[in-house]
Amino acid sequence: MGLIVVAIGLVVVLVAGFALAFTAVRRPFPNHSGEIAIAGLSGPVEVLRDERGVPHIFADTADDLAMAQGYVHAQDRFFEMDLRRHATAGRLAELVGAAGVDSDKVVRTLGWRQVAEQELPMLEPRTRRLLQAYADGVNAYLAGHPSPSSIALEYVVLAQQFGPYSPQEWTPIDSLAWLKAMAWDLKGNYEGELTRARIAGRTTENQIPQLFPPHNFEARPPILSGQEWDPSTSGPTDQRFSSVPGVPLGDVDRVEAAFADVAAAVDAMPEFLGRGDGIGSNSWVVTGSRSATGKPILANDPHLGVGIPSIFYQVGLHCRARTSSCPFDVAGYSFAGLPGVIIGHNDRIAWGLTNLAADVTDFYLHRIRDDKEYFRDGEYIPLETRTETISVAGGADETITIRSTVHGPVLSDVLPAVAEAGASAPVEGREVRESYAVSLAWTALTPGRTADAMIGFNTASNFAEFRRAAEKFVAPSQNLIYADVDGNIGYQAPGLIPIRTSARQGAPPGYWPAPGWDSNFDWRGFVPFDQMPWTYNPDSEFIVAANQPVTESPKPFLSSEFDHGFRSTRIRDLIESAAEPFTVEAVQQMQLDSYDSFAPTLVAALLQTDTSDDPFTAEAQRLLVDWDFTTPGDSSSEGAAAAYYNAVWKNLLALLFDDELPRDLWVSGGSRHREAVAELLRRPDSPWWDNKQTPGITEERDEILRQALHEARLELTKQLGKDPQQWDWGKLHTLELEHAVLGGDGVPGPLRWLVNRGPYRMPGGSAIVNAHGWSANVGYEVDWGPAMRMVVDLADLDASTWVNQTGQSGHAYHSHYDDQVDAWVKGEQFPWPHSETAVRESVSNALTLIPRS
Repeated sequence: MGLIVVAIGLVVVLVAGFALAFTAVRRPFPNHSGEIAIAGLSGPVEVLRDERGVPHIFADTADDLAMAQGYVHAQDRFFEMDLRRHATAGRLAELVGAAGVDSDKVVRTLGWRQVAEQELPMLEPRTRRLLQAYADGVNAYLAGHPSPSSIALEYVVLAQQFGPYSPQEWTPIDSLAWLKAMAWDLKGNYEGELTRARIAGRTTENQIPQLFPPHNFEARPPILSGQEWDPSTSGPTDQRFSSVPGVPLGDVDRVEAAFADVAAAVDAMPEFLGRGDGIGSNSWVVTGSRSATGKPILANDPHLGVGIPSIFYQVGLHCRARTSSCPFDVAGYSFAGLPGVIIGHNDRIAWGLTNLAADVTDFYLHRIRDDKEYFRDGEYIPLETRTETISVAGGADETITIRSTVHGPVLSDVLPAVAEAGASAPVEGREVRESYAVSLAWTALTPGRTADAMIGFNTASNFAEFRRAAEKFVAPSQNLIYADVDGNIGYQAPGLIPIRTSARQGAPPGYWPAPGWDSNFDWRGFVPFDQMPWTYNPDSEFIVAANQPVTESPKPFLSSEFDHGFRSTRIRDLIESAAEPFTVEAVQQMQLDSYDSFAPTLVAALLQTDTSDDPFTAEAQRLLVDWDFTTPGDSSSEGAAAAYYNAVWKNLLALLFDDELPRDLWVSGGSRHREAVAELLRRPDSPWWDNKQTPGITEERDEILRQALHEARLELTKQLGKDPQQWDWGKLHTLELEHAVLGGDGVPGPLRWLVNRGPYRMPGGSAIVNAHGWSANVGYEVDWGPAMRMVVDLADLDASTWVNQTGQSGHAYHSHYDDQVDAWVKGEQFPWPHSETAVRESVSNALTLIPRS
């Protein structure tokens, strides 16, 4: 699955033949060597690329460095940048036609670009200057390539259906708007809050805590130690209930319909970085006392959506002489479209990011009168409205009306999913008509200075400077791990975290949607940065941040829903049980660990399930007896057992939830579902075990486990053959790297062949350190995974290693389009030179950018 998959349904049959023409494919390939004159530079800039096309840029000024980065990004990835720019501005339909309209409606409703416009003047002068210099570099490349066909093959293909198109100049706002997309995909809790709102009317209240169990801190520790924290919900009840206090039970169906409208709007959004229960990351750092080098080793692999080209772009940015005005000597992973490095190291410090999953969104239910007013604190007040026009390539413009409340945009307006149920209903004793609507409060809609923070990380030389930069990191909230060449390690939780009151007694804040008609439930400000968790040189001599809870302490309240820590606890166990000090190679191997930490719990129950009267199923069940709980992508005995186990898991989730929940609500089968099933295994008579589609029969745990074993046996016999010993997890668990626009089913096959790569057989799975996630309600195919892997050696930065998911280039069939894929699939990494000597020794192509006179 691509990141922004758009099925554009190309209608010109000749497109395939034209796109495959040799000259059309090669024409956009950029010049990576020689000399190019561009206007705006103050002096010559060297762009030194290694054998994988990774550029290290050397300049005399920070502005020249940023301008060159913009030029280089545009050389290799401009179509990706332009696609992101259109999507984040709510103008995707201008580029890809009607397929982008629904996404544009949501983005326009959220107002991402307007927020970015407010942020620009808030930024430090240095950041604004770098953003402008970066934009100048992008525009210098565009000026030298006036024909879209010389920029990217995608423009040639799209023009066959939608007509001529010329990219507009790049602006700093285009860069800042991308931060909103990043924050959208990495926000926490909103899916859980929305799920609970949607199912409240169809379940009993005591079922909800079983589906959203509290974290088991004793079994799986948080990032930082702290006081015990019990996020349990209010006491059980067996009565049908409303998700929002103050809603009559007779209105529950209409409330659920309003939240279904919100879910439809969320689903219409493209996946910028990826989405779902499994989206997260691994990161850890050990001190020199635990490493063979005597200095810290830091590892990071963010788990995001998969596609081609990959999300990240590798780059080095080096000032020839380090000064206060040109302080950069940094290398790592960047986003095409933004100056600087988002994850990496400079000559003094290294840092990694994982998603904190802080609860930074709240849904507010509103009572709407006559589509014009909403009820608040005893009176009706006007909705704020504005109209916007969406231009559609190849179609008619669409005008939309956007409504907002004091809490934020009305998201349920965008794509009504259940028109009849959500229609206005008469209010007894009044002439007016009321309906329900849902607005979204989200911290990323508050203008902030995240761009300042990113530049600050690039130039920080110690932990104090790193924390000062982190204070400006508003959204998305991330776990920041740190190490430096002096031997120190640290952690900081940043972000804008709202202070609010719980909408239901006994439940954590943000757990349930809040009544928008009562200002007592409004946000009361944000957690001060000096109250956010952090640590420096902990006694444990290591830090693991892999999306698990930050601390057990209830203060500050960050969220009630984190990853349940199967990955993080496995990483901690590997660190604590290591017999030898860690080397870079040993840390690389940890990143490839495929042990499923939840499997022992479920397998114990499966092996106790009686299949003596079903030899067909029992034959497969025996695969689990001696399984070591690893998940290799092959036909070894472990690979065969992993295939069967995962098939049982998929079928078990369907048997548990498909009769009561919409399929999109049990999509991932990630850590939350693992913790939920662990809880249900201890409750053999829970209502979740009963299949509501078999009236008159009440199923319990053992029967559903038996059915899951049997259904999995049938499924794999059809897919992999009759002999369980020959089953192969890698044959089921495959990865297809899809192009965001030209890789979908609506595109002619020859074009898909040109731009897509795969399938690849993959190990690992969800809630596993080697995280190649899949959606249990769809199939076993990988839909998210490590977007990159890196290991930084603070004793010798040139001994560090890295790998990207695909390659540097966004040009199909360029030599650097997919030249890192095989290594990434195998878990291999490449040398990561940093010093000027090491960089120059690795050069394959040298390009010099000079000022145009």
